[in-house]
Amino acid sequence: MKKLLLFVFAFSSFTFAQDKFTRMDSLLNYLYENNKFMGSLTIREGENVVFNKAYGFADVEKNIKADRLTRYKIGSISKTFTAVMVMQLIEEKKLTLQTKLNRFYPKIKNAEKISIYDLLHHRTGIVDYINQDTTFHTSLDKKHSKEDILKVITSFKSNFEPGSKYEYSNSNFFILGCIIEKLTKKSYAENLQNRIVKKAELGTYENKTEMTAKGAVTNKVFVPTTYYKEEATNTTNRESYSYYFDGTNWVKSLENHNSIPFASGGITSTTADLTKFIYALFNGKLVSPTSLDQMKEIKEGYGKALIQFPFGERRFYGHGGRIENFSSMLGYYPTEKLSFSLISNGDNFVQNDIIIGILSIYYKMPFPFPKFMNMDKAELAKFIGTYASKDLPIKITVSEKNGELFAQATGQGAFPLTFKEETTFVFAAAGIEMVFGDKSFVLIQGGMKFNFTKE
Repeated sequence: MKKLLLFVFAFSSFTFAQDKFTRMDSLLNYLYENNKFMGSLTIREGENVVFNKAYGFADVEKNIKADRLTRYKIGSISKTFTAVMVMQLIEEKKLTLQTKLNRFYPKIKNAEKISIYDLLHHRTGIVDYINQDTTFHTSLDKKHSKEDILKVITSFKSNFEPGSKYEYSNSNFFILGCIIEKLTKKSYAENLQNRIVKKAELGTYENKTEMTAKGAVTNKVFVPTTYYKEEATNTTNRESYSYYFDGTNWVKSLENHNSIPFASGGITSTTADLTKFIYALFNGKLVSPTSLDQMKEIKEGYGKALIQFPFGERRFYGHGGRIENFSSMLGYYPTEKLSFSLISNGDNFVQNDIIIGILSIYYKMPFPFPKFMNMDKAELAKFIGTYASKDLPIKITVSEKNGELFAQATGQGAFPLTFKEETTFVFAAAGIEMVFGDKSFVLIQGGMKFNFTKE
C-alpha cells in the first residue's frame, strides 16, 4: 500500500467545533451522497468500539441497506489471518520458519529452496496465479479445485532465486492455506473458526430456542460473523455485493468464486470484527509475543502478512485488500491500542485519501473536505479525443457527459473520471490516475506509467 501522505483538496467549509466522530460521519455521508463511497468504518480504542457505522447498500437491487453487522469480502487482509494460523502451527512444533516447501509440494519450482519464511514474506519467486494466468480472468465465477490451481502454480517457471527479493504473489498464501489443511487434516474454514474466530469472539450471541422433553429452552448461541465459504453471496444473511459507479448508477460487480482466492483473499468479515481481530493479535490472544515480533519483522516493506504505514509520526501495522470491487484497510497503532478498519463495497474515490481524512479528523488535524463539482464544458473540451500509446496495444477515447469526463479503452466499457487537481483525474475502482498535458496524458496504474498521445 502507498504511504499515507496528506493531500490538499479544494475545500468546502467546516468547523473545528464539531465533535471528531460527528465530523467523521459527515465526511463519509458527504462521500456517499456524492456517489463516491459505500461501505463501513469501525474505530476501536483498546477493547472499546468508539465508532461503527455503515453507508449505502449491501444490495442495491433489493434496496437492502448496509448496517454495522453487514459482512464484506476483505480480500488480502485474509493473508494476515492465514499468517496467524501458520504461526500457531509453528508454536505447536508442527512447522518451523525454515521448513522447506518440498516437504509438501516437491513439484513446485525451487521447492527445496523455498521456506515457510519465504512464503510468508513473498520472497519465493513463485508466479502469482491470479494476476499472471489469463485463464483465471475468463473463469473467475467458476469453482476451481485446489489441485487444479496447484497444477497451474507448478507449471510456471520461477521469477527469481528464492529469498533474493520481495515480490507480492497470491500463490504464496494459497499454498500456505493448503499446508494448514495438510498439517491439521481439517479444512481452512474449520481452522479459521477454531484458531481465530472463537478465540477472538468474532461474532454475535443470539437467542436460539429448542424444544426439549421439558419444553422450550432458550440459549445464547455464538454466530460467527467472520468466515471462509465457497457459496455465493447471500444478502439475506447480511452479506454484501460490491459495486462500481458508471457515472449514473451503482452497478453490481461480477462475483468471483471464492475457491480462487482461498487463503490468499477469500475471507468474509465485518469492520468491527477486523478491529477486534488485530487488537486480539497484538494483545496476546492469538499468538505469543515472540511470534508477534516475528510477524512484525518488516523486510523490503512486508512482514509476515503485516505492513507498516506512517501517519505523521505514528506507525500503524496492518494490511489492505482488494477483491471484486471491495476495497479494505485494517490498521493498528500499538502505542495507543487504536485500531481502525474501512471497507468499501462501492469505490468511486481513492480509499487512501478517505483514510487520510478519517485519521486527520480523529487526531483533530485540519482536513478540508474534497469539493466535487461539474467542470465547465469548455474547460473539459481540451481533454476530449482518442489517444494512442506506444507502450500499450490499446486506444483510449475520452468523452464528456453532463460536465464529467469518461474514458473508454478499446473493447472495454466506459468509466467515469473524477477530478482530483488541476489536470489530474482518477478512476478509483481500478486505481487509475490520468494526468493530462498538451494533447497527451500519462496513465498511472499499479506503480507503472504509460504515455498516451492524442490522434
